[in-house]
Amino acid sequence: MKVMVIVKATPSSEAGELPSEELLAAMGQFNEELVKAGIMKAGEGLRPSSDAKRVHFHGADRTVTDGPFAETKELIAGFWLWEVASMEEAVEWVKRCPNPMSEESDIDIRPLYEMQDFAENDPQGEMSDHEDKLRHQIATRDGIVQPYLFFGGRCEEALEFYKHAIGATVSMMMRFSESPDPVPDKMIPGGDTDKIMHASFEVGKTMMMASDGCGEHSSFESFRLALSVPTTSDADLVFNALADGGTVDMPLMKTFWSPRYGMVTDKFGVGWMVMVPGEPQTPDV
Repeated sequence: MKVMVIVKATPSSEAGELPSEELLAAMGQFNEELVKAGIMKAGEGLRPSSDAKRVHFHGADRTVTDGPFAETKELIAGFWLWEVASMEEAVEWVKRCPNPMSEESDIDIRPLYEMQDFAENDPQGEMSDHEDKLRHQIATRDGIVQPYLFFGGRCEEALEFYKHAIGATVSMMMRFSESPDPVPDKMIPGGDTDKIMHASFEVGKTMMMASDGCGEHSSFESFRLALSVPTTSDADLVFNALADGGTVDMPLMKTFWSPRYGMVTDKFGVGWMVMVPGEPQTPDV
């Protein structure tokens, strides 16, 4: 079950008094224990209500009031979101919490509603499906998709090639022999511990990752990497460099979407689309 653990405001928190160094350290240790236990999902402290605004709803009317607000004991100074097995478990964890204030204080534990609580009013599950989609959107909103290329034993050679062909910068490279954890022999390509376990490299503004893999055959079918460069001369330069030892699949040419566009497969089997961004065009209707 999910619960919100609410730290109630006190005169000191409403006065904007910050926690002492000792209390910050103690709360940091408590949060670390929560994280290690897999319980804490989020947690923040709140500024005093003097920095807040309150929006009052009355029918179609909205009234905004500036803080501070009266009745300190009804305000909150911070919160956690926890996932626990029961309210009893949440209570036991709260009992272990350092007193978050310099004076007497209270912490409330409030269970969150789950979608199954609304099943009676959502018999077809439409709202449940909608909420599930929203959760997935939130989970990936700040996500980053990065290409991860497996070169089947030729990773270091490929990185050196990309350094010269497209100005790649290798920011990190770890060999199987450098792994902090033991690596099973069968995972190492050809048993060569000097092969690349993991590498990170930048091409322009994009971070990419690469490896020799774990013995599998290198295959880069059914996708290409799209590389955009500012000018046609830049396109000529990188296209020809990538084509060295590789295959030109479509020569560089002018298209309706780009003043310079071409496709090439480099000597490692990685497919590229090299282009200069063009002005968006609207087809005639």
